[in-house]
Amino acid sequence: MSARDSEVTDLVPLAQLVLEVPVGDAAVPRLELADWAVRYGLVAGITTRQNGFSLGLWNGEPTEQVSTRWRTLRRAFEPRFPTVVLGHQVHGTELRWHEDVPPGWLQVDGIDAHATRQEGVLLTVTAADCIPVYIAVPGSGIVALVHAGWRGVADNILEHTLGEITRTAKVRFRDIVMHCGVGICGNCYEVGSEVVERLTGRPASGPANVDLRSILAGRARALGLSEVSISAYCTAHHNDRFFSHRQSKGSDGRLVAYLGMPLA
Repeated sequence: MSARDSEVTDLVPLAQLVLEVPVGDAAVPRLELADWAVRYGLVAGITTRQNGFSLGLWNGEPTEQVSTRWRTLRRAFEPRFPTVVLGHQVHGTELRWHEDVPPGWLQVDGIDAHATRQEGVLLTVTAADCIPVYIAVPGSGIVALVHAGWRGVADNILEHTLGEITRTAKVRFRDIVMHCGVGICGNCYEVGSEVVERLTGRPASGPANVDLRSILAGRARALGLSEVSISAYCTAHHNDRFFSHRQSKGSDGRLVAYLGMPLA
């Protein structure tokens, strides 16, 4: 799928995206969706692998090193975001709303989709090929962030999340905007026939390449979302900038995607 076909509203050029944000003697390397900041007042982005800045919570790296990086990330976003939400992802479909959350860390287990309408709450998900899906209802303060791997996509995590938002917030699908962020592209993602069948609902005779972001974007448009965009970056193609589980054969670190409405 070409950039024109997928209506790509991509991240700003890389030279402008690796933002060195001093925090004492540390920084959080990251790319941000400048368009969402300008149009909606949101902070949305993803960390990069620069300086080995892995934020994987359960991938075997010494806990002290990873915890230090998470504390660095939190300090980088204070005081705009006194609360950071993170969780142990299980490739499920449950959406958790976060309301009246006090300052500090909120860590949850078994959650792959988060939503809030509270200012100052930074939603986060970890990824290293799976797709971070950024969702917002402009003008309402509602945001959601989804971790979408093939299992979640096959089990309709996107449809579940969008449906919950429309029911809970009393908004329409056409009020919602969505961005499929940095993740593995279809050219780099070959899966077995059983995965192809679960994702497409059609019989498959053998392995094939699938594009999770195109699938997600197509489903969002079918529901009637007003704006759907797709990042041009691939974790495997651009492995010098991002961690990739598949490219590294399971040995790579983890990125953190984040989204929130900052305190005024």
